[in-house]
Amino acid sequence: MPMPRRAAQAFTAVLLAASTVTALSHTAAAADTLGSAAAGKARYFGAAVAANHLGESAYASTLDREFNQVTPENEMKWDATEGTRNTFTFGAADQIVSHAQGLNMKVRGHTLVWHSQLPSWVSGLAATDLRSAMNNHITQVMQHYKGKIYAWDVVNEAYQDGSSGALRSSPFADKLGSGFLEEAFRTARGVDPNAKLCYNDYNTDGVNAKSNAVYAMVKDFKSRGVPIDCVGFQSHFNSASPVPSDYQANLQRFADLGVDVQITELDIEGSGTAQANNYSNVVKACLAVTRCTGLTVWGITDKYSWRSSGTPLLFDSNYGKKPAYDATLAALGGSGTGGGDGGGGNPGGNASCTVSFTRTSDWNDGYNGEVVVKAGSAPINGWTVTLTFTPPQKVASLWNGTAAWDSSGNVMTVRAASYNGSLAAGASTSFGFTAVKNGNNSTPALGACTAS
Repeated sequence: MPMPRRAAQAFTAVLLAASTVTALSHTAAAADTLGSAAAGKARYFGAAVAANHLGESAYASTLDREFNQVTPENEMKWDATEGTRNTFTFGAADQIVSHAQGLNMKVRGHTLVWHSQLPSWVSGLAATDLRSAMNNHITQVMQHYKGKIYAWDVVNEAYQDGSSGALRSSPFADKLGSGFLEEAFRTARGVDPNAKLCYNDYNTDGVNAKSNAVYAMVKDFKSRGVPIDCVGFQSHFNSASPVPSDYQANLQRFADLGVDVQITELDIEGSGTAQANNYSNVVKACLAVTRCTGLTVWGITDKYSWRSSGTPLLFDSNYGKKPAYDATLAALGGSGTGGGDGGGGNPGGNASCTVSFTRTSDWNDGYNGEVVVKAGSAPINGWTVTLTFTPPQKVASLWNGTAAWDSSGNVMTVRAASYNGSLAAGASTSFGFTAVKNGNNSTPALGACTAS
């Protein structure tokens, strides 16, 4: 479980919450995004989401276009929902759930019982009071979201690292003993019988002492009728903790106990081909296990990752699609880059690029648009894209590009900014704009991309 930054207490109103994504008339096939490709394999592909980033156009548009499941990063944790005993606050989490429901995305609830991010009052309780507080917290939070949550991480990270296979020290284990695990799951089932109930942990991706301890717990629960439906594998990988060779076999042995398995917090530090191959292998492992029901990456863009210096996600800091994105999409059986595509290139050389356009938000007299530019099979040093608007529409602002207009004022030619023109083969960047409708709701026509 990463220790991301605490979400802010005040949140900007989100224009995108009720928006729909409108592609150009030459919309690509349904398997051209992560979520749609995963759906074609009867799985979901989701992202961890922070409510205080939903007001950023590129963040929300990437989420809306690419993913079909969300997990709140911090907004459902104990300190965010019950900072003061029996006083519950759900505003930030509600924002994420409402956004997801508006786009028919699944929501994973994260998390009910965890040793970290606990308010100080919890740790100070004696055993009887702690048991009451734990069950009340589970009940109140789950009741608030009853019918809206696909699966809950009921208990998170209860086992310690190392060779002992023992429970980690926590207020729950220290004062209630191992029985708190069973009690939490039984309480959760009583509140929402239709939600999947999961145990979630890290460093359990291969067969080791920790995963063996979790396996023994799940096996015991299943044998005694303790309600547990799924096990989450966080799958935070880097060079010191790579994807284990027995990753798929480990997922399969848990599935063989009669539970679903889910990749819940995937991120893989690295870049280029190595990172792409690792993402591809994780996806293929999930697809090979029938009861692996979905994957969630822990974040959308590298710039907001809890370990951003390791660039572990599928989109770079400018929301460009990385080689790891393409490898993940290909592993899911998808193709293309999503949205409407325009092609182009340099007739005199190998430089080429493609573009796609998404209308990311709409309001009464305006809308936002995003154009993703992707280099072809060779690196490029610059790119140019044209969009033709129907009068009397006007562009009010542009970001991540430099614009020029023809004499009619209707054709906008956008060139790369100083910082996003050079792209490696297969790499992506994007620019966006705000248009004023002036009574006309037409979508601009996207021209070809020209690379240099």
